[in-house]
Amino acid sequence: MDYEQTTWRVIEHKPAQGAWNMAVDEAILESVYQGGSRPTLRLYAWKPACLSLGLAQPFSEVDTHALIANGWDLVRRPTGGRAILHTDELTYAVIAQETEPRVRGGVLESYLRLSHALLESLKLLGLYPEANEKDTDNQRKTPNPVCFEVPSNYEITVKGLKLIGSAQARRKEGILQHGAIPLGGDLTRIITALKFEDETAQTNAKERLLAHATTIERELRRRPSWDEVSKALQKAFTTTLNLNLEAGELTPKETRRAQELMQEKYAHPSWTERI
Repeated sequence: MDYEQTTWRVIEHKPAQGAWNMAVDEAILESVYQGGSRPTLRLYAWKPACLSLGLAQPFSEVDTHALIANGWDLVRRPTGGRAILHTDELTYAVIAQETEPRVRGGVLESYLRLSHALLESLKLLGLYPEANEKDTDNQRKTPNPVCFEVPSNYEITVKGLKLIGSAQARRKEGILQHGAIPLGGDLTRIITALKFEDETAQTNAKERLLAHATTIERELRRRPSWDEVSKALQKAFTTTLNLNLEAGELTPKETRRAQELMQEKYAHPSWTERI
């Protein structure tokens, strides 16, 4: 699809706490809707490692003792999907008004448009990815707390293994899509942070995860730096979606709003433990 060139803001953020990361994404969404900011491509990381739950995922699936033992944070995302352990990764967020042609339409339609840029970024890194378009409705009916075990429509796979897990929040303010790109490391670490019936079920979950998901390091046999992946994403979004990406930072208003959202929502048990 041909797009008329437009300017988006791109923000590269240093690693931060999970509650802050989610608060910033929502603060940008509000600012974009109010006309205070351009559509934004935000690239960031997490410190310390953080388990994020999907919007409707039960808090009871979390092994809080394991989180404490590992020194990991916990946050609930404003988007759907299942649990992700954010570590050794680059996270991207696309935030725009619903009238922006690159995200306009239904969920799958906008996923597909953005997936073109994600695919191109991985090709620039030397991978041969594809957008999964299989009907996974039956798979999604199976109870499963781990996001990366089952590829959903238009999520990115390499050799049939899920590499990028993405999710959307669609509101009157616009659209937020964010996703995790694992650079390397042991994907099965997430299993220790979730509850299973017994040790056998936990072992089986680890085996299923390794059989269905991968990392860039596993596929390239080298781990790219965060900066290398960031540059590939920015180049791919620029060329594939005909964007002029202008480097920027949060506005003072966005920063204040993110601080409010962090304290009142994302770092508060009333949100994290809501279901």
